[in-house]
Amino acid sequence: MSPHSTEPPAQTTGRLIRWAQYYDTLVNILTFGQIQRLRKLTIELAQIEAGDSVLDVGCGPGSVTIPAKLCTGSNGHTAGIDPSPEMIGVARRKAAHQNLEIDFRVGVIEALPYPEASFDVVTSSLMIHHLPGDLKLRGLTETYRVLKPGGRLLIADFMRPTASLLNRFFTALSLHHGLKFGIEDLPELLKDVNFSQTTVLKERFSLIGFIRAIK
Repeated sequence: MSPHSTEPPAQTTGRLIRWAQYYDTLVNILTFGQIQRLRKLTIELAQIEAGDSVLDVGCGPGSVTIPAKLCTGSNGHTAGIDPSPEMIGVARRKAAHQNLEIDFRVGVIEALPYPEASFDVVTSSLMIHHLPGDLKLRGLTETYRVLKPGGRLLIADFMRPTASLLNRFFTALSLHHGLKFGIEDLPELLKDVNFSQTTVLKERFSLIGFIRAIK
């Protein structure tokens, strides 16, 4: 499919971000110019290896998907989904510019368009907090379904908000007024979905934490 093709947005009750051309700039501001360090850390913690099959859910403009593809190499398979056709359009253009073959699709985490046990790794970067509670559970159930036995889920997301000035400033800038979800709340949900070896990792990036779970 052409990287310039237009598609309707996917239907979801989660938050839909359509201002794709500004997304990388905003995240770079929020990370104080350290967006590349955040993406590099996300890829490292996902433990992606050459030849892996990787799915990036809520991929946005491909900022994690593209470096994931560079890790998997020519023998690996990398895919990214996002409900926003604008995000997918930007991601496809980036991949085409680097001559990378990535399966970018308009889609949603709660209804992944892939067979059971398709991927070695699933990544999710700064998107789970956009989902209401019931959708979080459905989405995590879908990630479990498409992972191979022994496959890894790596989630990067905001830690639980505090009353600190820095935390309030950060969440205000990121348009997450009233954000109550934190990555610390995910282990119980992941347990309900039957993930094993769920670990809130010691690594942090500003107010962003990481959690890894094994199927």
